[in-house]
Amino acid sequence: MTAPSTFGLSTEARNLHWLLSNLVEEVPGVHSVTVVSSDGLMLLSSDPGHHRAKEAGPSDGPRGSSADLATIVSGIGSLTVGAAKLMDGGGVKQTMVAMDEGSVFVMSISDGSLLGVHATPDCDMSVVAYHMALFVGRAGHVLTPELRSELRTSMESAQ
Repeated sequence: MTAPSTFGLSTEARNLHWLLSNLVEEVPGVHSVTVVSSDGLMLLSSDPGHHRAKEAGPSDGPRGSSADLATIVSGIGSLTVGAAKLMDGGGVKQTMVAMDEGSVFVMSISDGSLLGVHATPDCDMSVVAYHMALFVGRAGHVLTPELRSELRTSMESAQ
């Protein structure tokens, strides 16, 4: 993982970067993590601006760039919110997609943003979900409009 530069960022933004990096480094089986705003823009990524080679294997995560996971998370989030509305199911808290070569987890953050994780197929799903819930609990109350704007600007300059 390439650590993003946090030079010049607010304390809250640096703390969110630290929490995100910690999630990737400390939870076994996690490949990459992203936070996507309610309007689909990537706010944080475990490897911002890091473009993967097209010949990357299935265990290397989404092909193309770190933005691919954000796109997937945004799409899954939109699809599940629509499904919940059609079924009068209330708010969507968490979604998990298990595939032969990996898993994608999406969890809602209080401001409408989404936390997305790409993990190995043999990861302990309960451990991943637990650590995601910890991140959401710690990050949800600090994602103010000002901080989201700062994070967007930071992501744009990193790419």
